[in-house]
Amino acid sequence: MLRIDDLTVFVRTADRGSLSAAARELEISPALASAAVKRLENELGLRLFARTTRSLRLTEEGELYLRHAREALRLLKEGHDALIQGQETLGGTLKISMPSDLGRNMLVGWLDQFQAQYPKVSLQLSVSDSVSDMYRQPIDIAIRYGVQEDSGLIALPLAPDNRRVLVASPDYIKQHGKPAMLDELSRHNCLRFMLDDVIHDRWSFYPAADADAGAVTVDVDGNRSADDADVVRRWAVAGLGIAYKSRLDLRDDIRAGRLVILLPDLLGEPTPLTMLCMHRSQITPTVLALRDFLRAQCEKA
Repeated sequence: MLRIDDLTVFVRTADRGSLSAAARELEISPALASAAVKRLENELGLRLFARTTRSLRLTEEGELYLRHAREALRLLKEGHDALIQGQETLGGTLKISMPSDLGRNMLVGWLDQFQAQYPKVSLQLSVSDSVSDMYRQPIDIAIRYGVQEDSGLIALPLAPDNRRVLVASPDYIKQHGKPAMLDELSRHNCLRFMLDDVIHDRWSFYPAADADAGAVTVDVDGNRSADDADVVRRWAVAGLGIAYKSRLDLRDDIRAGRLVILLPDLLGEPTPLTMLCMHRSQITPTVLALRDFLRAQCEKA
């Protein structure tokens, strides 16, 4: 396999007419320079230089190959420069829709950091738990939870292994106790999320020891439901009941001790977080940079 360093030594030696001069410019030893040229000649099966004790000159094959070597190094440099320039000039306007709780409490802060890194990026945010219609609304990117059913959209995973967790505040646990098994949820006030007027009151769980086992689903009830997931989280932190939400949404509350995970031997429903675009043409360097940045933040969570 051809090595870029060997091509560089070959071109520099041809320009200077001397291996030792090329070695000095490249800050390597003459022995390394000589080895690079020999390695290149062996790879090509050609003699590039005619050597004597006093002189070094290009062979006919060497002169022909020199033009191609120069062009190869030029193209590689252009490619490197283009990447650097792309990193420095990432910009444009991104219209992004996102879920309420994750959006307000985490994504907005993460996007502040992203803009600080790439100040030429402008953002237009739509924060709502209603599923945006990407075919009708002026949205470039939708950040959504759950398995995506629209196979026509381009999916860029952010947190593919995210799941729901069952939580309550220390105050709620002190007053009402912890459920020891799923059946006991029927005796607790469960804070439910509502989407399109449909209340999510069937909660599914999986044995942690066997994630491939079938789901166990329980019906829950309570005196509060909301179509805004941030409201449900705030109710849970206030000690008003048990919530069943994305672990990403609850990261800071769990770490700070404001919420406690219940029934930790059970896995919650898979809730992957995904960035969606309508067309591959929308996956610009800016979008890819944002994907990589958000994925890194999710991994820290």
